[in-house]
Parts: sequence; C-alpha cells; structure tokens
Amino acid sequence: MTMQYDLVIRGGLVVDGTGTTPFHADVAVRDGRIAKVGTIEGRGAEEIDATGKIVTPGFVDVHTHYDGQVTWENHVAPSSGHGVTTVLMGNCGVGFAPCRPHEREMLVKLMEGVEDIPEVVMTQGLPWNWETFPEYLDALDERQLDIDVATQLPHSALRVFVMGERALRQEAPTAEDLEKMRALVAEAITKGAFGVTTSRNMMHRTKAGELAPSLYSEVDELCALMDGLNDADAGVFQLIPAPASDAEEEFALLRKVAEHGRRPLSFTLLDVPNQPGAGWRSQLRALEQARADGLEIRGQVAPRPVGMFYGLDLSLHPFSAHPSYRAIAHLPLAERVERMRDPEFRAQLLVEAGEDTNPVTLALIDAFRATHEWDGDRPDYEPVRDNRIEQRAKAAGQSWQEYAYDLLLRNEGRQMFYLPAANYTEGNLKAVREMLGHPDTLMALADGGAHYGLICDGSFPTYFLQRWARDAAPDERIAIEDAIAELTARPAAAVRMADRGRIAEGLKADLNVIDLDALDLHLPYIAYDLPAGGKRMRQEADGYVATIVSGTVIARNGKPTGALPGRLVRRGRVREAVAA
Repeated sequence: MTMQYDLVIRGGLVVDGTGTTPFHADVAVRDGRIAKVGTIEGRGAEEIDATGKIVTPGFVDVHTHYDGQVTWENHVAPSSGHGVTTVLMGNCGVGFAPCRPHEREMLVKLMEGVEDIPEVVMTQGLPWNWETFPEYLDALDERQLDIDVATQLPHSALRVFVMGERALRQEAPTAEDLEKMRALVAEAITKGAFGVTTSRNMMHRTKAGELAPSLYSEVDELCALMDGLNDADAGVFQLIPAPASDAEEEFALLRKVAEHGRRPLSFTLLDVPNQPGAGWRSQLRALEQARADGLEIRGQVAPRPVGMFYGLDLSLHPFSAHPSYRAIAHLPLAERVERMRDPEFRAQLLVEAGEDTNPVTLALIDAFRATHEWDGDRPDYEPVRDNRIEQRAKAAGQSWQEYAYDLLLRNEGRQMFYLPAANYTEGNLKAVREMLGHPDTLMALADGGAHYGLICDGSFPTYFLQRWARDAAPDERIAIEDAIAELTARPAAAVRMADRGRIAEGLKADLNVIDLDALDLHLPYIAYDLPAGGKRMRQEADGYVATIVSGTVIARNGKPTGALPGRLVRRGRVREAVAA
C-alpha cells in the first residue's frame, strides 16, 4: 500500500500558534512540510496517536548562546529537550565570529566571563574553521543538528575584528572604524544573519574582570550598527541594557537607536532590585508609547526568577575565591569534601576573605547569603523568603558563612542552592505575570548554551506552560492558545521567520505532541559531557510525547531518536514575516 504521507499525527487538540481557539484535527506531513490539517483519510509511513494530547508548532527560542556548542556537538541541548525546534544565537553581543587567529583567546576569555563557559571547553571544542562572519555561516552550514539554528552578529566580536586591541582600551572608534562596522553588519545580514546584538551591562566582563568591548561604545556606534541593518534592508537589533538606576533614561537611549534606524529592536526586561519606582513598569509604559509612535521595540521577559545555582560542584559557592579553597579547587569533588571536613581546614577557610580581580565574581559570591537550599525532589522556583540561608543561620546563632559551610558538604558535596536573582524583588511572580501579559513583550531569555555551571534556564518553555498555562490560579492563568502563540508564532514573527511557528498547510513541519497533564520538570543535575570533560547543568522534562523537526521525529517521550534534521537557517532562505 502506497503511503500518502510521511507522518500523520491523529486525534490531537491542535493549538496552531495563532492564538485562535484550539480544535481537534489530524496533521499530515510530506517532504518536511505540513501537507494537510483536518480529517486525514490517507495513511502515513509513521503515525502518532495524539488522543488526549495537544499538538503545537515547534517552539522558537530567540535568546540563546549556542554559538560554540553547535560547532562541537549535534544536539542543541537543553533546548531541544523542551520542545524547541529553532534557536537564535549570538545574543548580548558575544560570540566567536568574526575573529582572526590572534584574537581567538580574547573572545574565549570574554565568553568564559560573560556566559560561564570554561576556557578549556572552548579551547578543545571550537574548530575555528572560520575568520569572517560569512565563513562562520559556511561552517555552520556543514553541521547536522537535531534542531534548526539561526545567527546574529555579536558586537563585541565585531568591535575586536575592526579595532583590534583598541577595542579593549576604551578608545572611541574612528569614522573609518564605524564605516567598517556598518559594512560588516550589512554583509552579515546579506549572507544570512538575522540581526546584530550588543550589551551595555556592566556585569559582562572577562573572568579577570575586564569589560566586554561593546561596553566602551557610545550611541554613534550603536547607530552605525543600525545603519548596517538599514543598508541590508533587513535584520533585528537585540541588546541587554545597562542595569541603570534610572530605567527611563536607559530606555531613552534604546529609543534613540530605534528611531535612528527604525528596524525592530528588543532588549532584556527584568524586575531588578535597586530600581526606584519599579523600573520595569516605567519601561512597559515607554514600550506602549513607542508602539503608538510607530516604533517596533519589544522587551524580552523571563517567565520565572532569573535564578543562579551554587554548589561545590558548580561555578560558585561562598568559598570559591578563598585562597585555601583555590588551592584544592582542582581536586575531584570527593577529595575536596574530605579536605573540607577537616576541622583545621574549616577554621582556616572561615577566617579568610575572598580575593578576585573581578568585582562581579565577589558580588555573586556574597549573594549566596540570600540563596535557598533545594532539598526536595522537585524544583522550587518560588521559595519563601524566610528560608534564605542568612535567616536560617541567624536563627541557628551562626554566621551565614559558618552555616553555609556545613550545608555545602551535604549529599557528599552535591547539594545545590538557588538564588532568585531577578524577577523576584517582592518575593512573588506578580511582576513577571504583568510583564508576560503585555503586548510589547516576548517570553525569552532562556540562555541555552551558556552559564553551564551557574544558570539552568533552558527549561523556560516547559516551565512557562506548566506554571502559567496549566497550574496558575484562574485570575492569572494564560490561555493555552495564547501561551503557545507566545512560544511559536510571536517570536518567529519578531525575528522575521514566516515559514515556522504556526500549524498551517505549506509551512515547515516543526511540531510538538505534548501531554499537558503530564508536563513536569525534573531537578537540574550535573553532567560531565562537554569537551575536555567539562561540566554543565542539565534539566529534563516529562510530557513531550514527540518533537518533530522538518517532519522527522527527533525525540520520543523525552528521549532523542538520534535523527539530525536540523540545519542552519539563513535569513533570505525563509520568507520574512511581519511581526504581529
């Protein structure tokens, strides 16, 4: 019997990505495209029973850092384990192209500091079979991956490529430098990049504490990048703003850049401490005004606290920078635990102070006092403030350092501690819900491919559906059709990808079959599976019956099938969308 389709998904509740009411239908796939949606009479070479499940477009994640990882491994994890079928890389102005051979160490050290990827992982993992950005795209074109990847041009790499050492010496670019940057942005977009990105965040430094090159740029340089997009008549502009005390002042700068080029611009929008008057709310008002004035500016919003993890086997803990600990930091975990159980070593470590050339590192270490110990079998992203380590220590009559020391040794040194660093200033997620529900924001900031030993937010899509579309109280719940649109059609349109993000005939067959009732996040765990034996946190999920890329099932019930249909997506090879 001749099969009419390559794949048929039968009997599911189709949530098509457009925000319209879900409907029961079959979905048929042929040659990597959606061939029909409705009642399917013909048979498929493969069939999936989706009775009692939802069928969605594959998720589009516009904020990731897989720029290095996709050059050395085939699975875009953790994102591909959470329903994501397309990722956009190169965010926050950091990446690995363009780059001349003598500048490689500079970019590696920058990525190590900004995105917490160990230097040895990059040194052994990166093939460096490119110099220019078009050559980087060509190198990615040769890769076979489980999901699709798309790129943006990172400003810090571009600045170093154009200005060399001057980019790190706080020197202003010359008129010739600006023209070169502009031309290279236009070239990157023409060759297939989807945008250009930069950072104004003073926390973005090398591990030694040197500022990212993009932080030395002024408005004229940012406008030159925007000019490059205009020259190519395409592309988006992404940035992470300065965590200024005056959120309105920072937004005014972003608006000036958007007005200069009138290309789509998005930025990281967070509820952070020390911004008077809820700076995020003033920025929401400013977004509304920008839209009224015809500007396309969006805030990228996280669906939960942007949280950091601490532990002896992670990047940071209270004694990471203490001289006595650094002397044993190279030892295997079991040997470090044994040394730390020695009363004399304990006494010595507790009288020392941390030493580091990077003030951000010392600040993050000190922030441990506000962490929460994870000691259950489920992740808790909304911890009760009274359970912070410093408060538990006070109740026990100890300094927080003494109290933390003993907790770190639990579970043979594998105990994890969670710090809800942003989006939790009031000890709840009310600000998050208000930002998520705004028409000028996008759910984003998962940061997959980065922060291997500090942050584990690649699970954002799963959490978003579980927390806000299924488990939220009725007055704060996001309708499933709106939640799926937030993960699919809206981000796809925002970065101008019109061939995905919706379930409709003729579009790319990137799909998920999800058991929404069974959707659940596991606890993060540490895996030593990076080049040179490097470690990273991973987090798995239940509920994903099947994830499909270009009509090929890449995972069943959360387990990869080994199929690698994912490829580089070049702007120009896909129809461009007009953002909704």
